[in-house]
Amino acid sequence: MTRREALYSVSLMLGGTIVGAELFLQGCDSPQQTKVAGFFTSDEVAMLDEVAEAILPETPDSPGAKAANVGEFMQTMVGDCYSEEEQKIFRAGMKDMEAKAKATYQKAFMELEAGDRMDLLNTLNAEAIAYGENIPPEEYQKRALDSRLDRVPPHYFDMMKQLTILGFFTSEVGATKALRYLEVPGKYDGNYPYKPGDKAWAL
Repeated sequence: MTRREALYSVSLMLGGTIVGAELFLQGCDSPQQTKVAGFFTSDEVAMLDEVAEAILPETPDSPGAKAANVGEFMQTMVGDCYSEEEQKIFRAGMKDMEAKAKATYQKAFMELEAGDRMDLLNTLNAEAIAYGENIPPEEYQKRALDSRLDRVPPHYFDMMKQLTILGFFTSEVGATKALRYLEVPGKYDGNYPYKPGDKAWAL
């Protein structure tokens, strides 16, 4: 799967565009972009791993996002591919998530029980959806796949969801265990049998 194919697939799943997509396609290498080594602390990476695992949990048939080290992937993407403004939104979002955990449950995010953690993330997801619904459709249309933050700032939880799905399905674990994978694929067969519940194919 190429980077462009991965971005296209994830954008279809999420119904929108991917923050930082332009630099991801360029290998996160731009003279205007300052790379940040160790953008997050190890504790912050661990928290992002737990967020990603809640979004894409382990199942009997597939590993979860944590098995793909999605927290480290987020660190690379945010530190190397996001603009300074996008980085600020993401960092502020992590602080907001922690503040909401303490205000609602009197515990830090990492101390929450699995059910409380999921309830909190569902609340944040509802906020992100409401935020998007308040943006006029024409504004979304202006945001091409490689757009920067010059029009509509994204909601931080949308950024986390995007990075979780992109990081997981472009990882070896995600492509070979969550998807059906053939190292040497055969010819195209438009009538290949498919049963409900079958895994999608890795491209």
